[in-house]
Formats: sequence, structure tokens, C-alpha cells
Amino acid sequence: MTKIAFFDVDGTLCNSSGEVLESSVTAIRKFREAGNLAYICTGRSKPEIIDSILEVGFDGIIGAGGGYIVIDEQVVSHKRLPKEAVLEIINFFGKHDVGYYLESNDGLFGSENCERKIKEEVKKISDKDGTSFDEMSVKMQWFFDLTNNYDNDQVDHGNVNKISFINNTIPFKEIDAKFGEEFHMYHSTVHLFGPESGEIAVKGIDKQNAVNFVLNYLNLTKDDAIAFGDGDNDLAMFEAVGYKIAMANATDNLKAVADEITADADEDGIAFSLEQKRWE
Repeated sequence: MTKIAFFDVDGTLCNSSGEVLESSVTAIRKFREAGNLAYICTGRSKPEIIDSILEVGFDGIIGAGGGYIVIDEQVVSHKRLPKEAVLEIINFFGKHDVGYYLESNDGLFGSENCERKIKEEVKKISDKDGTSFDEMSVKMQWFFDLTNNYDNDQVDHGNVNKISFINNTIPFKEIDAKFGEEFHMYHSTVHLFGPESGEIAVKGIDKQNAVNFVLNYLNLTKDDAIAFGDGDNDLAMFEAVGYKIAMANATDNLKAVADEITADADEDGIAFSLEQKRWE
């Protein structure tokens, strides 16, 4: 019986340094060689799904938290925010010194204060935890380099999948109150961005709906599906699959609904679970 596995990226497929462990690469390739399917299921948009991730080998991609779906190299679904709304949101963020980046399939477009706001939050975490600010900044450098690549490109505000924001100036609840009725609001999805940060996405888009779309498209059932995740935004993905695997570094909420808790993303958790085949 063919199984299909959905892998979150940050904190799951990628370790704390943003890299895919060699053990995960080997295990996923063996999983596919056995006749199974492997899909990325991430909040990242297309430009953030970098070559080192794609080179693992996947049968499809759920990106932008469900707003962008690729099956067998064919784009089968792509939802975007309305242009007028994007302009309104970034104008609001500009007035309140909220950093942000626009996630588009054309690129990742950061605000002028984006890197500064991220580093402000990283410094807070560094001071609180006693970790090295420089080491934490190095781990984020790939992201800064990625957004810098698009600094001189023209932004198509009508082709934005979602908006991630880095905020330490106004409460998240104020942003939610202003935009939450029209859009899907995600709260604090990236730990390094701080507790008042989040994402703004198309209403009705989430990992559960996206996984259901893929299963229906492929004529597979919930019982055929397994998922690996670590964050509260993976709760929706877990609702759509028959077997749920949380990383040891996962949130308490995700662990509470998991069928299995595997090892940490830094400690071969994916490989260990795939080798056990507890879902069979």
C-alpha cells in the first residue's frame, strides 16, 4: 500500500542551522524507492524552498502554508492576496515600524527595516537565553542573503502569496483586529521573530485544506498519509493525515495530538521514524 508523507521544513526537515541532515536525505530517498510519495508542506514560499531542500527529492510541494501546490512539477493551485490589500497592509506596517517581507513566487521582498527588526528580536532571545547573538545571526544569514537578492527587483503587489511580519512595536491583537476579519492570521510562527509577530494569508488557506487537496488529486485517503511537524501551524496538517509524528523539539500542543514523538530535528528524528515504520 502506497504511503504519502508530508514534511514541514523549519524545525522538522531542516535542523536549527537550516540544513537537511544527511540521515534525513537517505531515509526519504529510501522511502520513495519503496514506492511511497514524499511532499514538502511548509509555510515557506517558492524562493525559500532552496536547492539544498529540493535536491533531497520530492514528488510535490505544498508551499506558502497551503497557498501554493505543485504535484509532479505542475502547479495545480496558487492563491494570492488582493493587490489593494497588500498595499494597505504594508502602508500600515510602515506607519508602525513593523518589519515585513512579501512572499511571492517571483521573490522574497523585505521592507527596509526587515533585517533590523529581526536582529532586534534575535538580540532579545540571545540576552534572555544567554546564547551568542553572533552565532544566531549567522544562522539567519542565508535568509538575509536571500531577501537581499531581490532588493533591486520590481515588486508585483498582485502576486503575493502571504506576508510575514516582524513586530515589536504594537500588540499582535491590534494587527489581528484590523486585518483578521478579511484574512487568515497566523500568530508567532517563527520563534526568532518574537511573540507579537506573525503572518497574513488568504482566508481559508491552511495545511489541512492543502493536504486534503493533494490526497483527493492523487486518489489517496487520510489513512494513506503521515506527517512530520514541529509547530502549532502544523496542527492543521495533522488533522488531515492518519498518522502524526511530532519532533522532540515540537510545541506541547503538537505533541499532545501526535501518534508518535520522534527525536529532535538536530538528532536524526526523521530517519529514526521512517526506519521504524510504526504507521504500518
